[in-house]
Amino acid sequence: MNFGPAGDRAESSKKDKDKKLGVRPPRKAHLVLRRIEPWSAMKFSFVVSLVCFVVLFVAVAVLYGVLSALGVFSSITDTVNQLTSGAGGAGAGTIDIASWFEPVRILGYAALLGALNVVLITALSTLGAVIYNISADLVGGVEVTFSEAE
Repeated sequence: MNFGPAGDRAESSKKDKDKKLGVRPPRKAHLVLRRIEPWSAMKFSFVVSLVCFVVLFVAVAVLYGVLSALGVFSSITDTVNQLTSGAGGAGAGTIDIASWFEPVRILGYAALLGALNVVLITALSTLGAVIYNISADLVGGVEVTFSEAE
């Protein structure tokens, strides 16, 4: 910032150049977020949680495929069968651990967990919007300043 008569002339000449070139400073808007519509929050959170569900399911499927191709599940099954069959003699008391690693079971649990997440995330986001509205009535909301990109 410049002070004195020379500084005033420098600032005014810069403003004059900006006006001639059509350049204007970025606008700023000072707004207050007073209310979040619960229905809108519910729709948005439902779509986001569905996307997260798909990402989770695909990640579990890919991870299962990689681990299965590497032979991790057959290794675990063989180790558990050796540990349990050696204790009681000829196969007495063996555990059917191979059924634990079937793709239908693993992907079914992933789908169940994903569906539960969709319901919980949607419900909690909607509840969060309602709680925000109640607290914004008490304190006045969240103040936000927006500025145009240069």
